Amino acid sequence: MLAVHLRINDDATGQPTAVRLRITGPEGAVYPPHGRFSDFPTGRNEDVGGRVRVGDENWYYTDGSCEVRLPAGVPLRVRATKGPEYLPLDTTVTLGPGQMALRYSVERWSDVRAGGWHPADARCHFLPPHAALLEAAAEDLDVVNLLACVQYYPSQDGMLYPTVPHLAAFSGQSPALEAGGRAVVVNTLNVHPTLGRVGLLNSHRPVFPLTAGGSDATDDWSVCDWCDQCHRKGGLVVWVEPFRPAGGLVGGEALVAAVLGKIDAIESDGRAGGQPFLPWVYRLWNAGFPIPLVGASGKDGNRVALGAVRTYAHTPHLPFSYPGWVEAVCAGRTVVTNGPLISLDVDGVGPGGTVATDGNAICIRATATSSIPFERMDLVADGVVVATATATRATHWSAAIELAHTPLTAGWVAVRAAGVAHPSGGAVLAHSSPVLVRVAGRPRPSHPAAVADLIRLVGDTREWVERYGRFENPKRKQTLLDRTADAVVRLKAGG
Repeated sequence: MLAVHLRINDDATGQPTAVRLRITGPEGAVYPPHGRFSDFPTGRNEDVGGRVRVGDENWYYTDGSCEVRLPAGVPLRVRATKGPEYLPLDTTVTLGPGQMALRYSVERWSDVRAGGWHPADARCHFLPPHAALLEAAAEDLDVVNLLACVQYYPSQDGMLYPTVPHLAAFSGQSPALEAGGRAVVVNTLNVHPTLGRVGLLNSHRPVFPLTAGGSDATDDWSVCDWCDQCHRKGGLVVWVEPFRPAGGLVGGEALVAAVLGKIDAIESDGRAGGQPFLPWVYRLWNAGFPIPLVGASGKDGNRVALGAVRTYAHTPHLPFSYPGWVEAVCAGRTVVTNGPLISLDVDGVGPGGTVATDGNAICIRATATSSIPFERMDLVADGVVVATATATRATHWSAAIELAHTPLTAGWVAVRAAGVAHPSGGAVLAHSSPVLVRVAGRPRPSHPAAVADLIRLVGDTREWVERYGRFENPKRKQTLLDRTADAVVRLKAGG
């Protein structure tokens, strides 16, 4: 075995660049960098960071330079990736006797930053900030939102202790750690096991309690309370795991908060949750609540890659900053993706913007490009697909749509790219936040079915509060019931 120095450079700069690395030999032998091990735990909060298992393959994060013990005289497969905008490296080498070095490079094929689009992971957990910064560089992310949350720790003394990993690193509105133009920002995930989960980003101080409800706490503190406290502290509220059934509720109080204007963004994490995600988002948009999307890996162990689902936010002002990213998310200038890079232009306006027309046609241009296969790109207006382009492959997979669309009523337009099989499992998906369309003299269309479905979910939450909620303070119960009533009124009024 040879101790080989491996370096992977950025093709454009010639300097070492962080990557996700995997080296294998005959019969599937895996060769980790020095200081790493061929196998590692992958459970929730089990020594998270520095490596990831994608499918059944173990990968390791390096800063672009590492040493690896490798055999000579046998074919070795060297692979490296660096997010969706770099071409993956995949090559085979056989070391000669005494060979001590390997040199490779990775090449950027897309640079959406040049147009002001900056990638971020809206939510991960349990990563030490230094590991998060390394993985951000290797996955080509500008921002990592590390959210501290309650996690029970099984001690050797037989007790189960509540802990909050990395809460001491809370940084709120500024990075806890930054280098090379990348930032790790630590905030909190606040959880009610039935009524909903919210990520509280950019809050200048933590919002407590971090948990409410469940078998060992009352329901006197609510999701809306967390939202209000976060906004008072200058923060941004993300509905985490939206429309994912919990305790029998699909929307919970988080939906009530969204309708009442207390939610700033809705998370897409790409994970199956028992309910179709997009149809519910479309219902919310059709009902008059065009809340923007953010993408998050939800990484909480070594089985999910940081940035597996990411948010690209349009922040044209330089230099790029975390406050600028937050402002872009609040404004809806976002797309989410687990691979394809998409763009949408409606009469010169992008996601988060509003187009006004007097009834004439509007020009819509949309594109999707990807280094991984996808099947099609859809143009969606008010929840209905109005145009589709099949993906084709030349150098990369791509699709484009350009059409003149005459809206009969006010509404919204978005673009999505989709496919059935992502290399890491699940489906390929990219989706923009909506562009709003206003038509002079014509009201926003009525979507009674969407409104009725959302009112039904609010009614389920009200029934849960009345039948199962445990309140020490009757006023808190009544406040929550009043909020459900207010949400129904707003839904009937159309936003």
